Amino acid sequence: MQTAIDKIRELRALHEDGLLSRHEFDLRKNAILDAAYTPEQGAEVVAAPPRPGTEIGLMAGQEVGPPNRRYRLERLIAHGGMGQVWQATDLATHAELGHSAQVALKILPPQATQAASHAKLLIQEATRARRLAHEHIVRVYEWAQDPATASYFIIMEYLEGEDLDSVLCREGRMDWPRAAAMLRPVAGALDYAWERHRLVHRDIKPGNVFVTSKGDIKLLDFGIAARARASGGVAMLEAPALSGTAGYRAPEASDPERQPQPALDVYAVAVMIYQMLEGELPASGAMRAPGALLPRQWTALQSGFARDPGARPASVRALLEAIELGAGPTPEEEAAREAARRAAEEQAARELAARRKAEADAAAAAQALIERQRREQQRERQRRERAAAEEARAARKEALRQQLLARRAEEAAKARLAQEEAERKAAQAKAAAAYLAEQQRVRVEQAARSAAEPQPPPPAPARAAADSHAPLRDPFLDGSGAGPALVPIPAGRFQMGSPDHERRIAMAAGAQKNWLARETPQHWVGIERPFAMGRYPVTVGEWRAFVLATGWQPNGEIDWAAPGFPQSDEHPVVGVTWFDAQKYLQWLSAATGRRYRLPSEAEWEYACRAGTHTAFSFGDTISPELANYDGSFTYNGGPAGAYRRGTTAAGMFPPNPWGLYDMHGNVWEWVQDVVHENYEGAPNDGSAWEQGGDQARRILRGGSWLYNPRYLRSALRNGFSAVLSNDIVGLRVVRELD
Repeated sequence: MQTAIDKIRELRALHEDGLLSRHEFDLRKNAILDAAYTPEQGAEVVAAPPRPGTEIGLMAGQEVGPPNRRYRLERLIAHGGMGQVWQATDLATHAELGHSAQVALKILPPQATQAASHAKLLIQEATRARRLAHEHIVRVYEWAQDPATASYFIIMEYLEGEDLDSVLCREGRMDWPRAAAMLRPVAGALDYAWERHRLVHRDIKPGNVFVTSKGDIKLLDFGIAARARASGGVAMLEAPALSGTAGYRAPEASDPERQPQPALDVYAVAVMIYQMLEGELPASGAMRAPGALLPRQWTALQSGFARDPGARPASVRALLEAIELGAGPTPEEEAAREAARRAAEEQAARELAARRKAEADAAAAAQALIERQRREQQRERQRRERAAAEEARAARKEALRQQLLARRAEEAAKARLAQEEAERKAAQAKAAAAYLAEQQRVRVEQAARSAAEPQPPPPAPARAAADSHAPLRDPFLDGSGAGPALVPIPAGRFQMGSPDHERRIAMAAGAQKNWLARETPQHWVGIERPFAMGRYPVTVGEWRAFVLATGWQPNGEIDWAAPGFPQSDEHPVVGVTWFDAQKYLQWLSAATGRRYRLPSEAEWEYACRAGTHTAFSFGDTISPELANYDGSFTYNGGPAGAYRRGTTAAGMFPPNPWGLYDMHGNVWEWVQDVVHENYEGAPNDGSAWEQGGDQARRILRGGSWLYNPRYLRSALRNGFSAVLSNDIVGLRVVRELD
């Protein structure tokens, strides 16, 4: 009888040959899984209500979304009980930049959000998922609603590659080291979500583990598969009565009163491990041990299947470590191995003693021979030394005779030179006396003439130079205010990027190789002209003046005036896209009559380093007393500290050596350059790099309050969509100097 996996492989072959569409493949695959893992007759289960369909009449080329944020559907990626996932083109980015930006849209059916409370809870859930800033969790950007279909959808990071389900259908099974390597990133993502946000995935399965074309692991659908209910009059989100997928669902998932715990995900990952090793899901009855595991490893894996959640390992990471530990020997094997080792050591000691005795006898004989040879060599050396001493005495005698002759010749030459020098000095003295007499006569004549002429007034004292290091502020032309405080930055040269030793330290702190590759190759850049840079990031108060003067309105979900944490007019503004920053700079230039712009990436790093060559302008480590970041993480031996969960007022921390504040942490800062994957071909004159690269994204620098300290290094480069805003992104201005 064919297994469910065999049937799915046949379907995938038809799909790859072009005989079955992706949509039809997903529908048939889900039907096979539902049929294969429906509980047996007579089993005690909670009946699940029939699930509404997810077909909402979408097709390639269709546009969805509100009027100011439209997306064109390009290709159906996946189809399931919670809706459809499409590859889509962000038309707003296309309109702004003239080319496309690809995203992934998870479109939910209207039935899932018919009630207003359900829609509100969906928005809250999407917002929570957006804050999951982890390298192994797919990023969620924002949510929106399509007015034509009334469907809500989530805008997510678009990934190239395939899910683990596709890998298993193609390969059948894999060995334990490869399975463990693919699941360790999943364990890290689940630990992060639970420890930092108290979130449980609740739907772990191969279809939600994505392997990118670069080999990275990404966890999908985090926190989206949830439903709303009322408890005690308070709306809350919980796992549905049968949350998860048949075959991977833990027994306690059917209890609506039980709060979601990591044990749900431990059970699902245990099922996945069995499937990855055996090529099929575990049977509902007695399971055979996978051939890829030792007996103690199999026992550790079985603990993940325990019906009692408390009997399972505390986390997926603990489950993987228990299986790894099972690969070692048993206590009895270890004792036998130790006894054999001791016997081998005793035998080796006996053989070593015998070998040393033989070596000692041979050494004694060799030493006697060496001693005889040494005495003969000593006698020969003494003979040669006596002969050499006789030759040296003769040579010294001849040398002394030659020195005496040379000294006598030298004394005669000196006498002749002394006579000549005396004669020359007498002639010079005579000429000098004549010259002084002539000069005395000229001075007497000049003094006589000067007595009859008026004298000019003495020169006025020079005025002290003004202080050239004071901060600058350009007044508005209408007298209503002034621009941001500026600090003059001198011209100069510096090495842009990070050296090898800094990247090694960053990797030890958790940095990824693909991030660090953006900082290479390290190269010299010349800043040919001085410029002025904002002493602080643009503040809420400075942005408010722009809003009142122009009537600017934000387009994103972040409210710059109420971003979700306390702020005053002295805090850096957030919720600003790259294009919003350009509008502010145009207004500021018109208001002051000066040319303002964003710094180039090279100007930003040059000003941030301020002549230093270390990871930060403070040195090779950093502490929460020097900058605003997630202080629960440390870097290069630095101390841990506060995690402030929002921005801090400008100027709260010490400035860098050139008087610039908050260059590390607080908010990411927009620069002019587009995103390039490394510095190959970058300009070396300090200008912005705006040709080529990913034109939909622009560079961010400096790190933020939400990120850990390795992201605050002077050399680190980040990128973000130029049309999106965020509660961790702001800007800093640059003004040309006359």
